[in-house]
Amino acid sequence: MTTRPFRLILGSLLLATAAFTLAATRTDPNNVTGSTGLVMIDKRGNLVRFFDPSSMKETGTVDIGGPPHELAISPDHKEAYIPIYGDGVYGANPHPGHVIAVVDLVARKMTGTIDVSPAIAPHGLRVDASGTLYAVCDLSRKLLVIDPKSKTVKASIDTEGTGHWLAVLPDGSKAYTANKQDRLFVSVIDLKARKMTGKIEMPNGTQGIGMSLDGSRVVAADYAEPNIRVIDTAADKVIDVVKLDRVAGGGPFRLQYSPDGTRLLTTTIGVNLLNVFDATNLHGRQLVVPVGRDPFGVAFTKDGKTALVSNHGDGTISVVDVASGTVKSSFTAGTGIETLAYF
Repeated sequence: MTTRPFRLILGSLLLATAAFTLAATRTDPNNVTGSTGLVMIDKRGNLVRFFDPSSMKETGTVDIGGPPHELAISPDHKEAYIPIYGDGVYGANPHPGHVIAVVDLVARKMTGTIDVSPAIAPHGLRVDASGTLYAVCDLSRKLLVIDPKSKTVKASIDTEGTGHWLAVLPDGSKAYTANKQDRLFVSVIDLKARKMTGKIEMPNGTQGIGMSLDGSRVVAADYAEPNIRVIDTAADKVIDVVKLDRVAGGGPFRLQYSPDGTRLLTTTIGVNLLNVFDATNLHGRQLVVPVGRDPFGVAFTKDGKTALVSNHGDGTISVVDVASGTVKSSFTAGTGIETLAYF
């Protein structure tokens, strides 16, 4: 006979297991890490570059037929999606692209393209847990819902702003697009109804945008001031404003959570700093790390102990010990890496 205390303990273990399983299914598939490889998007060098994740030696390159920007990786880590944005930058892109390249991460070669016409200037990319791909096309003011298997656009949704980056909830229910200084709000998109349903006011506009692993919080970088605005995704409201230490002038550029969700890292171009936050207490002590010129992207090793910071302005990568907030080393990689990821 099973005793009542044993049944209570067993019940608690089952509930804990169920809760852990549920939490695992809600983990952001865009918080990519791994130990198989390391991919870097060399925007200034017009190449996709592969590196050995242990030695940091370059192992190969892929030419996707145009300047690569940004990166999304399929949930199974078999494919990378890389937009050809155009030959310019945000606000000055005279010949915008209309293609997203598909790169096989196992074979290290380009296997096809996704034509997003008539939309142009695809930039920020995200996936959901099912593998659906989402792209914001800033000049078209659209968010695209894409089936990467059939390489077709399933929906084109108005965003009312030149969305440059986006965050997508893990279950694929909602998206948030950062409209830079073009529109002083973050666009809220209902991906099931496939329409814009709200605006979250951003007094100075929005630079980068990130998301906690469970999707409960979106963090948006203030475009003009050194602040992070924290959005509750249940209410779609700003619930906190966090100031960056030792950053003057403009706001941070990118925001990236660690694989376990305990740290939030921001890069700020111009001042060339990486700020490391305790994600459980954003108003706690920050570690401020001088890195290379114009830091853009952040990639975490699988154990979360080391972060790579791509210094777009000088063609280097800073290797940062996250716990101590110190640069352990740096190395040259391409000409100007926009973003990068372990997989």
